[in-house]
Amino acid sequence: MKVRWKGETEFLVLTHDKVYNVLSIERGWYRLIDDSQEDYLYPPEKFEIVEG
Repeated sequence: MKVRWKGETEFLVLTHDKVYNVLSIERGWYRLIDDSQEDYLYPPEKFEIVEG
């Protein structure tokens, strides 16, 4: 699944309007590789699904 970050740009974390690939969904949160090139969990309400 591909999702777009709706929040503000956070340096080396997430970029506004950038599309990220969801690696998995764990306890309802999205695991993805962020701008630091590490994988972390993020709350889904901060994203828009662009490809399901």
